[in-house]
Amino acid sequence: MSHAVAVNPPTDLNQALGFVRVVELDPAGRATIEYQAGMHMCHSGGVVQGGFVTGWIDAAMAYAAMAMTGPDVVPMSLELKVSFFAPARPGLLTATAGVEKRGRSTCFFEGQLLDAGGKVLAKASSTLMFADRGRIEQASSAALATD
Repeated sequence: MSHAVAVNPPTDLNQALGFVRVVELDPAGRATIEYQAGMHMCHSGGVVQGGFVTGWIDAAMAYAAMAMTGPDVVPMSLELKVSFFAPARPGLLTATAGVEKRGRSTCFFEGQLLDAGGKVLAKASSTLMFADRGRIEQASSAALATD
């Protein structure tokens, strides 16, 4: 069964992360996303700060979850572990992710970040909880409401 997932949502978050495009969304729980790393994301020596690397892989895992569950479900991170193998540098980078084990309300995902040559720069694993989008949006609205 295929689910509609926004392919290029115009958000400030995507802009901040250097989102380029969704390459693949597979309802079986896989996603491939491209990002453009810039010098403004780097610290010493042109090395991309690890938070961006983590964010790219985390986002790919969320896209994979949304492709699998559909638009009425929000994947919420319960745990995230990242291992860094080589520095990410400015340029086009690809984050891939896929489901490893699916449960009813939680799932385990794995992802990785690759440079333009296909070299693995980092890998991550995540435990995601599936939450009802309506409940999440309602709670966010209530939390952000001003008196």
